[in-house]
Amino acid sequence: MERMTYRDSGVDIDAGAKAVELMKGHVAKTRTPGVISGIGGFGAAFMPDLTGYREPVLVSGTDGVGTKLKIAFMMDRHDTIGIDCVAMCVNDIACMGAKPLFFLDYIATGKLEPEKVADIVKGISEGCCEAGCALIGGETAEMPGFYSPGEYDLAGFAVGIVDRESIIDGSSIKEGDLLVGLPSSGLHSNGYSLVRKVLFEKEGMSVQTYVEDFGCSLGEELLKPTRIYVKQVLKAVKTADVKGVAHITGGGFFENIPRIIPDGLRADIYPDRWKVPEVFKFIQHRGGIGQQEMFRTFNMGIGLVMAADPGQAEILLESLQSDGAVVIGRISPGTGGIKLWP
Repeated sequence: MERMTYRDSGVDIDAGAKAVELMKGHVAKTRTPGVISGIGGFGAAFMPDLTGYREPVLVSGTDGVGTKLKIAFMMDRHDTIGIDCVAMCVNDIACMGAKPLFFLDYIATGKLEPEKVADIVKGISEGCCEAGCALIGGETAEMPGFYSPGEYDLAGFAVGIVDRESIIDGSSIKEGDLLVGLPSSGLHSNGYSLVRKVLFEKEGMSVQTYVEDFGCSLGEELLKPTRIYVKQVLKAVKTADVKGVAHITGGGFFENIPRIIPDGLRADIYPDRWKVPEVFKFIQHRGGIGQQEMFRTFNMGIGLVMAADPGQAEILLESLQSDGAVVIGRISPGTGGIKLWP
């Protein structure tokens, strides 16, 4: 009787071991003083430095990259998508004023290709270095027949720390406060299902299509990594009284800014205060999409919003001038939500 092996079922243990070897160098680049375990263990250990914290609070966040992965598959480029995964997690926990400590990833695929996995982890490593956190563990799952050939899923989990008295929750936001925005690097990691529907299905374009307004191919523009705002937020909370921070992700302005605004108030947004990147205008024109829907789906060129009173907002504008900070709106009495002004 012929003996079967795990490899006969489609799972290659040797490929998994090779992937681990290839990613070790990328992981090592993210090491911080708190890391007290090596890669490959059953668990990952981290000992935070609690010096200076009176009541340390751990803040966690988890997220994926959504259908932006489809663009990576089309381009067969996988060395930046990991940056997006890190950004989606660490930007969220930074909204509470937390400093990211460590990150873990989950990569699942139908057939494990060690070099491709190493490329993904390279991006994760770059994102962790930018955010100042350590990549201390993760999981690479080979699941034959579950994913289409060449495709994979990617998700992450981050943990940060903040003193309890320094937690930012938006509760002190009041009428007259200003909203300071930081520019995005493009679409970031949201709205790609609509993008693919408009540009690929409706317009018949491909990732190789060169777009003059972008100065690059459509695929290159769509694959630009999500901007990581950790350094900017941590700098902001040290220099000014930041009352609330919103990461503009899925749901755009209409879903994310109201999450930090107390009842009885609304956010007045003035789109003419900043330059909307060409990629959003391109999608809007090609798809015949209304302004409300654009701001409900995309970040429209603003990836992070901070709320502060007018005097503190001036401090933010000065300290984050090189990061492109701009006042994009103000807080007014209302029934909640967002109002876009012409």
